[in-house]
Amino acid sequence: MYPLQSMTHATVYIVISIYFLLLVTLRTNPFNAAGAFVQEIFTRRKYLLHFVAVMAILFFNKIELWVESHMKYTADFTPKVYALEGNFVAAFQQFFQNDILTMVTSMFYVVIFPCLMIASILIYTYQKKHRLFYALCYTVMINYIVAIPFYLFFPVLEVWAFHPKVDLLITQAFPAFESEYRPLSGLDNCFPSLHTSISVSMAILAAHSGNRFWKWFSILSCSIIIFAIFYLGIHWVTDMFGGVILGTFAARVGIRISEERTVLGGLLVQPRRLKQQKVGD
Repeated sequence: MYPLQSMTHATVYIVISIYFLLLVTLRTNPFNAAGAFVQEIFTRRKYLLHFVAVMAILFFNKIELWVESHMKYTADFTPKVYALEGNFVAAFQQFFQNDILTMVTSMFYVVIFPCLMIASILIYTYQKKHRLFYALCYTVMINYIVAIPFYLFFPVLEVWAFHPKVDLLITQAFPAFESEYRPLSGLDNCFPSLHTSISVSMAILAAHSGNRFWKWFSILSCSIIIFAIFYLGIHWVTDMFGGVILGTFAARVGIRISEERTVLGGLLVQPRRLKQQKVGD
């Protein structure tokens, strides 16, 4: 029996994983975190606008696939990447190939990856670490804004689709991967690897959270996901390096922007408070 029979199964696993991650990380009822998120959405306009912006950029990623399908641009940079890397991914996959490892890495690629983003939003919201929440929003947007032009104008096929000795192992755990997951990501949307960049970004933000468990879980998950992109036969080493650079850059810039906006907000609020005090006097 396949652990991931459809995206419906994957969604159920994602919800269950988020529940237990919140339970362990926050040591409280996970529904409290969900409630805090809903409260912030309806009471803080700034919070709502940032969340909507993230949803918009994720939707735009879907639009990118539609735009790409209607473009007459036919360049393919895969042969150049292969000439640079050779058979590394093929050798890597053959060396580690194991049925249990295939199941574990597939779960991290499909289930844990989105959990890192969703759980981070709920954790930072519940703990009222709004600066980290805003940093996460900026980070995700930067990742996609930088990556999408590469997907449009620097197309690189996934390794298994080009290399005859590399298999798409994820189909052994998720047979419907090509029909149900593929619409979320184009076959030639390889460089940079967003699975790598987003995972790296979430790990960097988690390192600033002050929560020991969430920090190390995010770092471990990031490491396994990077391993998985090679092992499952999806990404090239070049994609990984591009993802690491992008993810690090996006997280650093996201943190910097959130800090500057927080300072600016404080400077704007302080004069108002002083003015109110003078009026009260």
